[in-house]
Amino acid sequence: MKTVRQVLGGKGSTVHTIGPEAPVFEALQKMADEDIGALVVVEHGELAGLLSERDYARKVILEGKSSKEIPVRDIMSRRVVCVSFEQRMDSCMALMTEKRVRHLPVLENERLAGLISIGDVVKAIIEDQQFAIEQLEHYIKGTP
Repeated sequence: MKTVRQVLGGKGSTVHTIGPEAPVFEALQKMADEDIGALVVVEHGELAGLLSERDYARKVILEGKSSKEIPVRDIMSRRVVCVSFEQRMDSCMALMTEKRVRHLPVLENERLAGLISIGDVVKAIIEDQQFAIEQLEHYIKGTP
């Protein structure tokens, strides 16, 4: 089973961030420009929260607020579930399911080192399963 380190090694460790005082509209524009569903909120070089499309939908749209006036700080998720490089993808999937989150910041020595999404986890698990199937097929057929 692949680890977070292996997944980030394949996809890269670029993390799109935004400050907590930025307007929500700016964050939305950044997410649209980068074609991503979440931004890590960083303040003074430290992880402060996570802003997702879900936060926007539930805390701005449904409450009839304006994204041009509200700072990210007001709607970001503050309790962020994080993982380490050594965690396996099955563990990440279980954590995402239990905590009902779609993005996991990766910390190394308490510093932001990457971000994995539910899509990354599913892709890695499918690749592992496909590899196992191929190995079993070779074993059954008696081919190396």
